[in-house]
Amino acid sequence: MPTISNNEMVILEQESVTLPKGFKAGGMSCGLKKNNNLDLGYIVSDVPATTAGVYTTNTFQAAPLFVTQESIAKEKKIKAIIVNSGNANSCTGDQGIKDAYEMQKQFANELGIKEHYVAVTSTGVIGELMPMDKIKSGIKQILGKENEAESKFKQAILTTDTAPKNIGVQIKIDGKTISIGGAAKGSGMIHPNMATMLGFVTTDASIEYENLVTALKDVTNQTFNMITVDGDTSTNDMVLVMANGMAGNEQLTKGHPDWNVFVNGLKVVCEELAKKIAKDGEGATKLIEVQVNGGNSLADARAVGKAIISSNLVKTAIYGTDPNWGRIISAIGYSGVPVEPNAIKVSIGSFLVFESGLPCPIIESEVKEYLEHDTIQILVELNQGNHSATAWGCDLTYDYIKINASYRT
Repeated sequence: MPTISNNEMVILEQESVTLPKGFKAGGMSCGLKKNNNLDLGYIVSDVPATTAGVYTTNTFQAAPLFVTQESIAKEKKIKAIIVNSGNANSCTGDQGIKDAYEMQKQFANELGIKEHYVAVTSTGVIGELMPMDKIKSGIKQILGKENEAESKFKQAILTTDTAPKNIGVQIKIDGKTISIGGAAKGSGMIHPNMATMLGFVTTDASIEYENLVTALKDVTNQTFNMITVDGDTSTNDMVLVMANGMAGNEQLTKGHPDWNVFVNGLKVVCEELAKKIAKDGEGATKLIEVQVNGGNSLADARAVGKAIISSNLVKTAIYGTDPNWGRIISAIGYSGVPVEPNAIKVSIGSFLVFESGLPCPIIESEVKEYLEHDTIQILVELNQGNHSATAWGCDLTYDYIKINASYRT
């Protein structure tokens, strides 16, 4: 690993949840998905890790979320996560709760730890009971050496994703090298205020529970809550951060001189995962980044950004390389944020397309050529205050309809 000096961050694109000290991960196929695709994964910490989570805002929360939140509440720590793809265990009634508890119990028995030290997460088709015979068989085998690999864990959590999503960073705190690693899944049913996603972040930093919760919520509002693919929010969305303290730093609090160093490292991990989710939207060909400056409040800037990336008309225009700035203006107008139309500037890439309430002269072929790129940037200047926000989304394509029209088949 590279040497890190104070106030420096090293970003490790290929790393993931096993970058921090004391974590291992793995995955296997237990038969939930077709073609022997990996569908059961785990993360285990050598010691109980302080754990914070954020969860879906959907009223219909899946059974694993109930079990996981209950478990974390007991000691504010967990030691392991068992996760499956291919079945969401959502809208499955009392049996679904029993099955989630059984997954927890079975994995705890394999590890020889307390049941509440195991978090349970699931993703996949809603409304189908978990085939527990396959799950139990898989849990009995999953800790085998042949299944231990961070790469297998990343694959096991995917559903319609086209690629794994992972990142790692290293920072310096109290003279110690602190690692933060993350992996996530998410491709469809993605919308702000917890997208349809699972996110797993590990760190060997020592940090008190309440401060970890504060850091995660703050970072989530800037990252995972600022992405959208299709406006749908799932029943299973969850992000967990495990901090096992094995780096040996002094316990982090908001009063620690390196507090902002840690929070920034956590933000980089979560932002990169969020952007990869947005870019990998079902059928997507382009990542859309919307930067909003000059908001009267942070909430206003975020609302405008979300409105633009959530607009199907904006998304389809970008897919079709149509520089239709009118769709951007319309989204700003219905965002619910009071704005002064004549004060707003809108740019697509480096091209100023709207100012002072009027269109700007452009060479349309040049803007169309820019819209062929795989990352599209939209800049909105509200000129009402000093607050800024960034939001991420993707274009809307024919393939999105194809994928979701046959998701269960």
